[in-house]
Amino acid sequence: LKPLRLKRRPRFPSLEPPPSVTPTAMVKYSREAKNGSKSCKAMGVDLRVHYKNTYETARAIKGMSLRVAQQYLEDVCEKKRCVPFRKYTGCIGRTPQAKEFK
Repeated sequence: LKPLRLKRRPRFPSLEPPPSVTPTAMVKYSREAKNGSKSCKAMGVDLRVHYKNTYETARAIKGMSLRVAQQYLEDVCEKKRCVPFRKYTGCIGRTPQAKEFK
């Protein structure tokens, strides 16, 4: 007896959009800035970072001014302050530095 061979579908289907779909914009932001000269937008694609870490870091600096956020992130890199994990808390250690966020 010969082994039965099944036809397989291709692993990666065509990455091109169908001809009926026309791409309009790459990104849709939820709102526009009131003062465009004092704000910025950022987007990352195919970055080698973990989503959960990025989410918690972005949530920690949300609403801070630029200088305060830069100083905060520098302190995090020097391990003087921590980024509190509020949503994704599984397997995350506790540190006394998180008391400032209570």
